[in-house]
Amino acid sequence: MEKPVLSTDVAIVGGGLVGLSLALALARADIRSVVVDVDDPSSKTVDAFDGRGSAIALGSARVLQGIGLWPYLERHAEPILDIRVSDGDSSLYLHYDHRELGSEPFGYIVENRYTRRGLYACLAQEPRVTLVAPDTVAEVRAESTGTQVRLQSGTRIEARLAVACDGRPSPTRKAAGIGALRWNYEQHAIVCAISHEKPHRGIANERFLPAGPFAVLPLPDAPDGTHLSSIVWTERPELAAMFAKLPDDEFVDEIHERFGWGLGRIGLAGGRWVYPLVFVQAESATGPRLALAGDALHGIHPIAGQGLNLGLRDVAALAEVLADSARLGLDIGAADTLERYARWRGVDTVGLSAVTDGLLRLFSNDIGPLKLARDIGLAAVDRIAPLKRVFMRDAMGTLGTLPRLMRGEAL
Repeated sequence: MEKPVLSTDVAIVGGGLVGLSLALALARADIRSVVVDVDDPSSKTVDAFDGRGSAIALGSARVLQGIGLWPYLERHAEPILDIRVSDGDSSLYLHYDHRELGSEPFGYIVENRYTRRGLYACLAQEPRVTLVAPDTVAEVRAESTGTQVRLQSGTRIEARLAVACDGRPSPTRKAAGIGALRWNYEQHAIVCAISHEKPHRGIANERFLPAGPFAVLPLPDAPDGTHLSSIVWTERPELAAMFAKLPDDEFVDEIHERFGWGLGRIGLAGGRWVYPLVFVQAESATGPRLALAGDALHGIHPIAGQGLNLGLRDVAALAEVLADSARLGLDIGAADTLERYARWRGVDTVGLSAVTDGLLRLFSNDIGPLKLARDIGLAAVDRIAPLKRVFMRDAMGTLGTLPRLMRGEAL
């Protein structure tokens, strides 16, 4: 039988949080898309609690509101009201209080399962988005007037533009000949959920330890009232593997050793996952009839919880560039259209990547004089109100030249 040919405006390679969000954003501008994903959607919509979530800054929450996703997430989103950053057991620390900027939170912690389920629910009601899954892209071929995407199943997609949202390895980026700066941090992240006696009061804690940052992020209480938080714990690979296999009581003792007893007695509330941490920065955000977004463009350390937020800024910027071109009757895959996106994202992605990498290298050691300088620096920022407010707005994702979606405006 002859395989089908799908004609659309944009072919999105990768159906993760960024790829599906982009499809919904484009639909708001009446731009059609086909999303290709290697995973079966049914494998991504499990209902069981596992505590793995993402920090969604206020600006990113506005993006999700603008694409119609936020109503599915709002009741599952735990507001981040305070952020506390400390260097080990030092008494000097940096404290952000959302009330210093107004009434809105810095952002939210949302479990990834709710975000995925919400995205699929939105897609089910959106005729301008076609999801092809499970399937694998075999070839993306740029032509003068469009791009041809051939799938392993034999299906072909004809589009004006392809967008790679296929993660840090990004076969699409590699096939297009776009290089990437990449290194292994020699660190693994242990991710788990904990229960605790005392309420977290919407406080996100990040403690810098010699092995890497240790973050405790607030989750909504369980239906029975149990207080919950998510842990992102960075360790050397060999230690991360060892800790992940400890009996529950010994594992919890290690958490208390690093975080203390501020939340009362802690217990495990689910499983444990271990992820290698790798830095990736693509040499270019675009190629012929191709744009990169999300981890295909930049994969950063979770030290500041900005990974998904950076991807959602890609979504907001690319959707705006394509929407503006489409309204003017221009070719949305043309080089001059993509150049605007590349310029817009270039400074932000490289800048944030450099900052997160620099912070990691600054804090992931126990050198006495350097530790003292770090502690004094944190305390100084805490006391200089104008500088502190700049950092707080940056944490909210409301600093700089923002796309319309991030300002709470329609495309």
